Amino acid sequence: MPSIHSPSGALPARFRRARLLIVGCGDVGQRVARDLRGRVSLVALTSSAERVPDLRAAGIRPLIGNLDDPRTLRRLSALGTRVLHLAPPPRDSGSAWWRDQRTAALVRALRLRALPDALVYGSTSGVYGDCGGARVSETRTVRPDTPRSHRRVDAERAVRWFGRSTGVRASILRIPGIYAPDREGGTPRQRLQRGTPVLRREDDVYTSHIHADDLARACIAALFRGRPQRIVHASDDTELRMGDYIDLAADLYGMPRPPRVAREEAERQLPLQLLSFMGESRRLDNTRLKRELRVRLAHPTVHTGLRENAGS
Repeated sequence: MPSIHSPSGALPARFRRARLLIVGCGDVGQRVARDLRGRVSLVALTSSAERVPDLRAAGIRPLIGNLDDPRTLRRLSALGTRVLHLAPPPRDSGSAWWRDQRTAALVRALRLRALPDALVYGSTSGVYGDCGGARVSETRTVRPDTPRSHRRVDAERAVRWFGRSTGVRASILRIPGIYAPDREGGTPRQRLQRGTPVLRREDDVYTSHIHADDLARACIAALFRGRPQRIVHASDDTELRMGDYIDLAADLYGMPRPPRVAREEAERQLPLQLLSFMGESRRLDNTRLKRELRVRLAHPTVHTGLRENAGS
């Protein structure tokens, strides 16, 4: 069987009639579309009419709709034989702060007529909360500790319920930090330019990573190979503390390493969003990604991925 991981490889005949609906067609969704262009029909939901020309130029049929307005989603049912859901939860869910109403609206719309064969949801590794640097498998109990990660857990529940209640093959990818030199804000370069400090080693946390191109491959593999109601870590092999990751980038770019500070000092200097990442330490086990989805990482570690265009 030709590989689905190579953009030049041909899909098996039974996949050639597939229509992929991408919900949340940002950077990663466009990479997925690029890898599948010419091999499946591509449709993307967008709430912005301004994006229509760019989507069409990329070979993607745009469909105007808004996950925050369920009335605009009725046409989604029966539109895609496979659905890739990469849209984030709302920033604020009001009194129901733990709910992801966008995912709930999507799965309700998908139930209206003919069901898709597969639904893949891009979640986050933040659903685990702080794991004290432990190596984490997909069977670990989720312990979200921010409103954002609670909404992700709610979205995962909605996706798995949809799969169980309809028989649709629903898969969840738990995604760590996404990086790529050709992705906006996709490397620590700007952070290094600002001189943002990192934690001293005794206070530092383990973080996991995935190159955006490898994440696109993982999405495609899950769409065609994912097991029913299965959770998979879309993570590379890197095991680095956050400060060591930033130091590695500094060395590759020929820039000064950032200062190291104690956690107490970081809490006085850094914004809350950045501090939230510094409060969670875990190392993701990616065995399922390799064995079940058979993804071959083009960038197994950040050492190779960050070297792309390092001198630019």
